[in-house]
Amino acid sequence: MPTIRQLIKKGRKKGTKKDKTPALSEVYSSLRRKRRQAPAPFKRGVVLQVRTMTPKKPNSALRKVARVRLSNGREVTAYIPGEGHNLAEHNIVMVRGGKVNDLPGIKYKIVRGVYDTVGVSERSTSRSLYGAKKGGLAPVAAPTEEAKEEKESA
Repeated sequence: MPTIRQLIKKGRKKGTKKDKTPALSEVYSSLRRKRRQAPAPFKRGVVLQVRTMTPKKPNSALRKVARVRLSNGREVTAYIPGEGHNLAEHNIVMVRGGKVNDLPGIKYKIVRGVYDTVGVSERSTSRSLYGAKKGGLAPVAAPTEEAKEEKESA
């Protein structure tokens, strides 16, 4: 325990808190080629790879995860929540923070129902987390320009 004299001379230091989602708390300026701290709740990214992982010891399953390159240049592994997904390489996704307890090293989750990720179909409870609308059907991905042109020409 410090004496009063020591406290007067040095004072107490504030403990530093470790960031739980470091990839979400920085932005990259391509003009200046520099990163700077600017915490954000979500980040946009491009899917590089979709694969499965097995959880830690007492649990057993095939959890779906995706390797994502975020808009700030960082690469993270993000969990795809819910049953089934439509993600493939080069899809655009939105990533949020959120640890998955039984998958080591996974600190991020993909937001369902945003950009190229469709929501979970026929979901009735906790719909907001899984991008499902009230009727129980997930919103369908918008048709591409090529698909629209093919429909018009047919």
